[in-house]
Amino acid sequence: MTLIKSISGIRGTIGGNVGENLTPIDAVKFAAAYGAWLKQNRKKENYKVVVGRDARISGKMIQSLVMQTLVGQGIHVIDLGLSTTPTVEVAVPMEHADGGIILTASHNPKQWNALKLLNEKGEFLDAVEGEKILELAESNTIAFADVDSLGKITKNKAYFDLHIIEVLDLPLVNVKAIEAERFKVVVDGVNSTGGIVIPLLLERLGVEVIKLYCEPNGHFPHNPEPLKEHLTDLSEAVKKHNADFGIVVDPDVDRLAFMDENGEMFGEEYTLVACADYVLSHTPGNTVSNMSSTRALRDITEKHGGTYEASAVGEVNVVKLMKKNKVVIGGEGNGGIIYPELHYGRDALVGIALFLSLLAEKGMSVSALRKTYPNYFMSKKKIELTPGLDVDGILKTIEDRYQNEQLTTIDGVKIDFPESWVHLRKSNTEPIIRIYTEAKSQQEANALADKFINEISTLANS
Repeated sequence: MTLIKSISGIRGTIGGNVGENLTPIDAVKFAAAYGAWLKQNRKKENYKVVVGRDARISGKMIQSLVMQTLVGQGIHVIDLGLSTTPTVEVAVPMEHADGGIILTASHNPKQWNALKLLNEKGEFLDAVEGEKILELAESNTIAFADVDSLGKITKNKAYFDLHIIEVLDLPLVNVKAIEAERFKVVVDGVNSTGGIVIPLLLERLGVEVIKLYCEPNGHFPHNPEPLKEHLTDLSEAVKKHNADFGIVVDPDVDRLAFMDENGEMFGEEYTLVACADYVLSHTPGNTVSNMSSTRALRDITEKHGGTYEASAVGEVNVVKLMKKNKVVIGGEGNGGIIYPELHYGRDALVGIALFLSLLAEKGMSVSALRKTYPNYFMSKKKIELTPGLDVDGILKTIEDRYQNEQLTTIDGVKIDFPESWVHLRKSNTEPIIRIYTEAKSQQEANALADKFINEISTLANS
């Protein structure tokens, strides 16, 4: 049971002891710290925060605690109820709000939940802002409003529709071409809010939708991380229904993966590659992804005459570099599409609309599209951390061992070999070391990952 405080928010498992897990007291404590930070940062008379949640079993409880805490600080709340991370990000500036909170633990299993915190632009707080909130949480100096100054809660159930309208109004979303193709698609909503909004979007685009696990009850039917080994039911449904392809999202709908018409994964890493290929073909420019993402994005960007650069892992780091480089599209290789034309947040709805536009304009199957991209294979593995393990010391030893290779150390250790790479880093969201590798074959990628797992294990045991 765990409580993790990072730039990705306050994330933990439900139940257990205060300060060690995401208990009701911890939820109130960090919501109050966010409210206090908001008041220090914005300095105005009235404050407004947008709050939404995914369909996790603990969601209603955590959302009630968070909203009532803000009310107790004299902050007004726009309650979106069941929502998605990108929908809340879109809603914050539309509501002229001072910030937003999404209650979701993204791809983590059902026992987890989290407070993901946004600024007035609907973008994630940076490390400095996050650190200030952690300081406030431990300060015991947070003041609350008197009885005549309490905030109010206003429910707004319109934002799925408003989000969809914003996506469909984007110039590069070719609605007419998509409608003409009459696609048939299977959607795995992992029994969360993607099961509501993704079919709504597709139906607006004239797509025939076959729903799989689209009941937003929080009982995830499989591990909610959208990886191949978790998606056998989607594969079977695509083949059974003779669908054009399959779509899967994570519980808060900021990650997106596709499955081709044969029930084979398009490749989570290639979601961003395909969307970037489409955007760059219409609006040439630069791209950004994080250090753990495929080299294929670099290749596609250079093919279109642009420049690619990698950031440290974490959406806030990707966005910061995207703004600096004035990129036209970016994101993360975990299926996170960030399209600045709409907003600076990972958004599966935007990704789906761009991907469908690409398919419609090219007039080819998903498997044929995949063959047009450079062929890289990734392995994504992890090592559970034991208490007291000197992770930084282990990574420094690895860095020293491979000092003659091309190294990047802005986020853990990334080693670029001529035909492959490995990235080793501590997770912001789980007590693990992530080991990502990429090579020209799956066998080589797996072997490289296993090599470094053995190295790390040996160092840990010594």
